[in-house]
Amino acid sequence: MKKLYFNYLETFKGLSTEVWWLSLITLINRAGTMVIPFMSLYLTKSLGFTVPDVGWIMTCFGVGSVLGSWLGGKLTDRIGYYKVMAVSLFLTGILFVALQYVTTFAGFCIGIFLVMLVADTFRPAMFVALSAYSKPENKTRSVTLIRLAINLGFTAGPAVGGLIITSIGYHGLFWVDGITCLLAVLLLIQVLNPKKARVFDEVKVENPVSVYKDKPFWIFFIAMFIFGFIFLQYFSTMPLYYRDVYHLTELEIGLLFGLNGFVIFALEMPLIKWLETVNYSKPALMLVGLFLTVLSFLVLIWSLPVGILVVGMLLMTIGEMIAFPFSNAFVIDRAKKGNQGEYMAFYSIAFSAAHIFGHNSGMQMVDKIGFDNTWSLITALGFIGVLCLWILMKVIKKEKKTV
Repeated sequence: MKKLYFNYLETFKGLSTEVWWLSLITLINRAGTMVIPFMSLYLTKSLGFTVPDVGWIMTCFGVGSVLGSWLGGKLTDRIGYYKVMAVSLFLTGILFVALQYVTTFAGFCIGIFLVMLVADTFRPAMFVALSAYSKPENKTRSVTLIRLAINLGFTAGPAVGGLIITSIGYHGLFWVDGITCLLAVLLLIQVLNPKKARVFDEVKVENPVSVYKDKPFWIFFIAMFIFGFIFLQYFSTMPLYYRDVYHLTELEIGLLFGLNGFVIFALEMPLIKWLETVNYSKPALMLVGLFLTVLSFLVLIWSLPVGILVVGMLLMTIGEMIAFPFSNAFVIDRAKKGNQGEYMAFYSIAFSAAHIFGHNSGMQMVDKIGFDNTWSLITALGFIGVLCLWILMKVIKKEKKTV
């Protein structure tokens, strides 16, 4: 056990201090967005909105996220990642506090759109900063550390949010969300100020290639949108499947998702470090990740005992552990010949767009054709994504031969 513990710690060695600070800032920021998981409850219970109203508000949430990611990429290329991160965190904190005073449907649509527009400018800037603060050989593991911070934030945030709601009500969430964003700004200024922080891999391209002309990237973009569309079913339609088909309680559903978080925390960094040593390209590893995620739906098509849910969750977890870090690292490498912010923006947009269409489409399919047929369609869509990544592998190989 002691040897396993030290081997686990070994996987974190070599990461720069700046990457650790960036991970902590991301953890504070993600834990702070604890209002998001409770949004539908707040809107229906406290403000009296209907379920269709909530649907439109979440659409505004998604559109704001897409435009925010695009804007963040543009601003990062123009004024730099540090300024974008600092301004985004500061304004997000102010907007979260102000959002609690909005009580009309139209006002909340505008309010949540503005919050996400500002909040998601942070994402492309953070990814460019991550690339700059990482040594070239550590980029994939640095991405993995950021993912661990995000997962810990999403795990801790709802738990703390539930306590806040119970003790002081929903309005407390908005105050805590705002204050944590402002605390993240103060930490950013202290530890990642350009005058203090070390930059290991700052990319300056004299004649950048536009992302719009990068055909392999758009094959990748389609595959990532499909991956995001499929992956997000675990956070919308899958809990309903657990409840309605297998009659799991909220506690049992929570334990299944807890398994996901535990496996990621315990195994993702060692897995990524090992995969970096094998002789496979990033598109090939992304293909494996997406394929495992698709399998997690395929095994559910047949009415098997309840244990198959654990198998499905493990397949999805291993799939995301492989697909997310290597897809991010692929974009970081690809962006070195163009505008980094622009590339990172469209990587974020692939998943933001999946948020817009994934949740609603999954719900509609489940309602109209049932779970089994929905899983069949999701599986078919997933194999289209796998095909896209296979084509990407061939295109990248051909591209390398011509260089």
